[in-house]
Amino acid sequence: MMKIDRNRWRGLLALAVIGTAAIVFSGCGHGRAARLNGYSYAVGEKAADVAVTMVGKPYRYGGNDPSGFDCSGLVQYSYRSAGMKLPHSTRLLKKHTTAVRKRTPRKGDLVFFKQRGKSYSHVGIYVGRNRFVHAPSTGKTIRIDSLKNSYWKRHFLNARRF
Repeated sequence: MMKIDRNRWRGLLALAVIGTAAIVFSGCGHGRAARLNGYSYAVGEKAADVAVTMVGKPYRYGGNDPSGFDCSGLVQYSYRSAGMKLPHSTRLLKKHTTAVRKRTPRKGDLVFFKQRGKSYSHVGIYVGRNRFVHAPSTGKTIRIDSLKNSYWKRHFLNARRF
């Protein structure tokens, strides 16, 4: 039987662990993000930046371009501009994301709200410092609001990530 010194043994063990992790995590590519084509944190950050440039644009039910947006249309447009194709529906956006702890949202995460008794009826894009950009409602414009605002605090459901 061949003797292997301690350092060589550690090196072989490290290679085995890395190899096993690569095999296990390569299967993760078949999850939700893969179905939504190309998510990365950089995409989320870019989508948030795009959404911020839409502040002041009008709300338009069913809208998903700078002539007017509804809430999920703003998310769809912002992520499409960042290189990721998304559905135009708060329910489908929820379906393709995973909840994150309220204290740990990242720029580009989606924030969901319950309005008029309907869960997941409103969505915005988290931009940092407890703020999010969204298309509020008819007659209003795209704006940035605080999650600490009493209205949004009361209606907040969760932050979710692709």
